[in-house]
Amino acid sequence: MKENLIRVGEVTLDPMLLLLVVAGLSVILLLTLLMVVVVGMTRRSSEAAEKAAQASHLESELAELKGRLQTVAEISVSRQSELSRSINQRLDSVTHRLGQNLNETSRKTSESLSKLNERLAVIDTAQKNITELSSNVVGLQQILANKQQRGAFGQGRMEAIIEDSLPKNAYTFQATLSNNMRPDCLIHLPNAPDLVIDAKFPLEAFEALREARTSDGKKQTRTRIRQDVGTHITAIAERYLIAGETQDTALMFVPSEAIYADLHEHFPALLQQAARARVVIVSPNMLMLAVQTMQAIMKDVQMREQAGLIQKEVSYLMGDVHRLRERVLKLQQHFGQAGKDIELVLTSSEKITSRGRRIENLDFEEDGAVPTKKTSAPTRKKAGVATKRNGKQPDLLAGE
Repeated sequence: MKENLIRVGEVTLDPMLLLLVVAGLSVILLLTLLMVVVVGMTRRSSEAAEKAAQASHLESELAELKGRLQTVAEISVSRQSELSRSINQRLDSVTHRLGQNLNETSRKTSESLSKLNERLAVIDTAQKNITELSSNVVGLQQILANKQQRGAFGQGRMEAIIEDSLPKNAYTFQATLSNNMRPDCLIHLPNAPDLVIDAKFPLEAFEALREARTSDGKKQTRTRIRQDVGTHITAIAERYLIAGETQDTALMFVPSEAIYADLHEHFPALLQQAARARVVIVSPNMLMLAVQTMQAIMKDVQMREQAGLIQKEVSYLMGDVHRLRERVLKLQQHFGQAGKDIELVLTSSEKITSRGRRIENLDFEEDGAVPTKKTSAPTRKKAGVATKRNGKQPDLLAGE
């Protein structure tokens, strides 16, 4: 036994023990390797299971993803179809609106063109009227440039105002006075001398005043206006103011409101001269007012002249009113009598109604009295004969 011992340095080892140790270590090593292999296989199996689970999970997720993708595809297809349909609808509506707008625009354009043509026609007519008016203005200017034609224009305007306001027997145009002068118009005032109206139109000096640019030119034209108008005033006062034949005041008619305003604004001395000469300068408006005043005076005089006839007619009218009052009173009496008769008729009708009710209710008592016996037929006949002999008939309306 001792010979089989193995000495290693200072340590002595038993071969059998060493063999057992080696065998034990190898067994342990084998067990360890076996455990490692088992653990590895377990891990591999778990990893494989996990991988299988992951694979199945991935497959389910892939299937779900596939379903979702298919759903998304279907939704996208439906959405695309809806989008295309809505786009088509919108395109159709836009096309329809565009067509309507184009039709409306064309209609409005045609209407505008027609209105434009009408306005152009109106403008053409207005242009023609303006051309005619310009020609008339030129003709009027030519008329006003001539003194005789200008006097005829003023006289025509004055005659138009007088003819529109006064009766024909109240005026005379171009009448001859006792001094062989002929004023433009004589107004025949009632119970008074005639009123003279003469039409003057001092246009040249006023036109020269408007066209003057220098102070000397304006001064000269003002002097000319004073001379022309003063000459007209003096001529009217000397020719037409005749004592006992015409009024002591005459009217000088100026057929232009502008010239009348210029006279009042810039030439007060001429107005004072006219007042001293008893000549009143009137414009168309002032002449119309004066003529209306004279018309009122004439009407007042006519009323005074017809005062007797008016009084007579008023007396006739009062008589008619008195007779009307008497007849109304008689009618009132008749109405009163008719009212009384109607009241009596109503009373009789009430009595007849009450008796009818009593007959209907078989109530023949009258004021608590005992009902009378029925009379026989002969008695009724005798009563009727007696009534006839007395000459009276029963009055049903009076309650008999």
